[in-house]
Amino acid sequence: MKIVHIANFYGPKSGGIKTTLNNLGIEYTRLGHEFIYVVPGKKFGRERNEMGSCITLPSIPLPFSGGYRIIRSTHRLKTLLGALAPDKIEVSDRFTLSGIGRWARQRNIPAIVFSHETLSGLLKNYFGLSLRKFAQWHNARLASRFNQVVATTDFAAAEFREIETPNIVKIPLGVDLETFSPENFSAELRTKMLKGGEILLVHCGRLSPEKKPERSIEALRILIERGFNARLVVVGTGPLYKKLYNSSRDIPVTFWGYIANQKLLAQIIASSDVSIAPGPIETFCLAALESLASGTPVVASNTSAVGEFLLAGGKEAVGITAGNTAVEFADAIEILVMQVETDPTLSTRCYEQAANFSWATTAARLQEVNVIRVLEVA
Repeated sequence: MKIVHIANFYGPKSGGIKTTLNNLGIEYTRLGHEFIYVVPGKKFGRERNEMGSCITLPSIPLPFSGGYRIIRSTHRLKTLLGALAPDKIEVSDRFTLSGIGRWARQRNIPAIVFSHETLSGLLKNYFGLSLRKFAQWHNARLASRFNQVVATTDFAAAEFREIETPNIVKIPLGVDLETFSPENFSAELRTKMLKGGEILLVHCGRLSPEKKPERSIEALRILIERGFNARLVVVGTGPLYKKLYNSSRDIPVTFWGYIANQKLLAQIIASSDVSIAPGPIETFCLAALESLASGTPVVASNTSAVGEFLLAGGKEAVGITAGNTAVEFADAIEILVMQVETDPTLSTRCYEQAANFSWATTAARLQEVNVIRVLEVA
């Protein structure tokens, strides 16, 4: 089967989307499929790699996005798709590429769309309004254009289930257990990162408004006021980078920026005490799952999807969800730090929980997705 995956909001320093494409490509190839992914670039290009074939189309950068780009011409994209003649299309952009679903239907090509974001959450975050009717209309229209809408968690699926979408399917993403493991712990790197501190916190993620990265810094400030000798390492970049850097010069925060070296990233996470995932509308959060795989417990927002995979076998938690305030995050971090010091099984339990999520399972379930069709909403 020839599978073509199209993704917008993609750039050299993309996080979750790039990780998803890379791992799906590897797994699809193992299953015997031909995988082609089409992403924005500065110009047209094509290259083969271990994931399959990558095609870049001319695109435009999104202002104030920290490097994200979107494909400039959907007409050119459709022409390319016609030439590629895919057996199945996957789309990772519920906003600017929804028309691909209609194009595929006219040609009887099965097509699915990933709901990587919650529209109702984004609207509330950026506009302070729920705009519930608009979100319901948009979601119904999106679902009608594709054979299936893929949600990675119950949280992501909720807004589609609310309108009784018949073609919503839940398929969790995975984690690369060969890259992320507690065995990556490095005493030398930990000492280097601590710079004389005793507690090492890590924040991995895009520094953009909807992810609330400032909450990690605010929580650190509170912990320091409480007498904790803690340091925060921030991995990632984005439109808030400069603002966050300037606002935290008086406290022990180290900004590492975007790290392309996956081995180094895995060592940083495995050598930390607690990973912080403050995004209140995260529909999955691969960084949190990679932290668990590294043996590092997670503090996450109680309004995000992360809490869905913080229970190891439904028994003992491998992290804590906190209310969306710096004080509540600081409280949760304090509790987890104590658990790290007193529970020798915590790291192993974190890894075991992450091991329930594999990219092989994700790819296998995606290839088996039913290709039902629903009537299009005008």
